[in-house]
Amino acid sequence: VYALPLLGLGMGYVNRRWGAAVLAGNNLVIDSVNEQGPRLPLRMAPMVLIGTVLTHLFGGSAGREGAAVQIGATLSDDISHRLRLSPEMRSNLLSAGIAGGFGSVFGTPIAGTLFGLEVVCCGRLRYRALMPALVAAVVGDWIVRALGIRHTHYTRPESVSLDPLLLLKWVVFGVAIAMLAVAFIELTHWIKDRSAQVIPSLPLRMAAGGAMVVVMWAVIGDSAFLGLGIPTIERAFLDASLPWYYFAGKLLFTAVTLGVGFLGGEVTPLFFMGSTLGNVLGRLLGIPLPLAAGAGMAGAFAAASNTPLALSVMAVEILGVEMLPHVVIVCVVAYLATGRRCIYPAQRALSEKV
Repeated sequence: VYALPLLGLGMGYVNRRWGAAVLAGNNLVIDSVNEQGPRLPLRMAPMVLIGTVLTHLFGGSAGREGAAVQIGATLSDDISHRLRLSPEMRSNLLSAGIAGGFGSVFGTPIAGTLFGLEVVCCGRLRYRALMPALVAAVVGDWIVRALGIRHTHYTRPESVSLDPLLLLKWVVFGVAIAMLAVAFIELTHWIKDRSAQVIPSLPLRMAAGGAMVVVMWAVIGDSAFLGLGIPTIERAFLDASLPWYYFAGKLLFTAVTLGVGFLGGEVTPLFFMGSTLGNVLGRLLGIPLPLAAGAGMAGAFAAASNTPLALSVMAVEILGVEMLPHVVIVCVVAYLATGRRCIYPAQRALSEKV
């Protein structure tokens, strides 16, 4: 962890010279779907993979799905250009690359399919890319399982009937999750903009951000906020003594890590924030912890990415049908309460041309 500033310095020099597309990340991919932008450079795939692994290895708080999505989109874009496909088919293949990367990294092919269709435009599904996205997500999941990769298994909740009182609790729950998503979005974007103004040099900016993560870690004295944080997510499903502030700690560590330019995704950190806040809300509202943690986990990313359908299905694929209808209510309420905000600024609004 102490070497994170040095990693930031080195990654900054590499990205400044060769990785402009890597820094743009998922926003560049979404722009390419919507705008028919320039070809995604093939070097983006290995660079984002290596950069994400190094960020995790040195303790940076980031996810892994960002790399998977960008790798899938880069490879599909390379194929579309080599085959000289039409712009429409290129957009469909890019959506398929997004779906394949997202679905295979979590073992959720149906959610991956929906995510590839839902994330490019807030409030609209790109049904014309449905078949390519489904094929990519299912085949990607098959390949991952054939390679012997085992996905994280969380505690499945027991079936709970929905009644008016529980519905009211879920509405309050969803609004709280939306506030968490808004805080993460705004803080991450603020750090990105402000740090670029204060420290224009990318290598120095990343080194300073890495140093800040090290200082926060040393002051707090808890390694739970470093890396992916999956053990804490698992703990949120069971531990009624989980510290209440864990969601805020992960939010701060992740906003700094991603805001200064380290590579990685937002999904797993948001799963951490949502599940730990769900744990706290579950205790306060009298909702069983596995159900509350699962709903919070899905709702946080649904709100932050404007993808309530994909994340509702993901919760069912990961945790079982017992999540219905609860997770759908939370995801929809959180999505609506978040408004137009999104962790991906390139995402289009429904009123814009797609």
